Amino acid sequence: MKKSLGPNTLGQPTPVWVVGSYDANGKANMMTIAWGGICCSRPPCVTISLRKERHTYASIMERKAFTVNIPSQLHVQEADYVGMVSGAQADKFATTGFTAIKSDLVDAPYVQEFPVVLECRLLQTIDLGAHTQFIGEILDVKAEDSVLGPDGHIDTAKLKPMVYAPGSGQYYAVGELLGKAYSLGKAITG
Repeated sequence: MKKSLGPNTLGQPTPVWVVGSYDANGKANMMTIAWGGICCSRPPCVTISLRKERHTYASIMERKAFTVNIPSQLHVQEADYVGMVSGAQADKFATTGFTAIKSDLVDAPYVQEFPVVLECRLLQTIDLGAHTQFIGEILDVKAEDSVLGPDGHIDTAKLKPMVYAPGSGQYYAVGELLGKAYSLGKAITG
């Protein structure tokens, strides 16, 4: 029997993403988020949710752009740090030693050291209460050769992304391959 845990943000797990933006003064900033995901395939779109009081919130609203940077497990410490400190008080790029690269397509920086980046143009915002949902059209995905498989797509085993567990506040490594999507289910339908 299932036990009721009440209304809460316990959907498991959530991605660990680092959002890049420029503030009003043109300073590059990054912020770790866990409320996000792909939300549309045509056009390709991503959604992230931020609180209005976050420094990144005002930056995205002003610049109408952001990047989603996907760190590998090698950068768990830095990803945690950039989610703990406000870009209004700290230069997170200087502190972590990461390099801010200006996107060619949107008015936002990305993190050179992270293997995958989504360059996004802000399409829409939705006020949800404590958070505002930002929907961004993905104009390009950039990936290091080291995380690509033989088919030219991102290989999750090579990327080594991480996820966050709401409630416990723990980071986890993405696990082992279970099988091919749109194939495993065929055994049920015959």
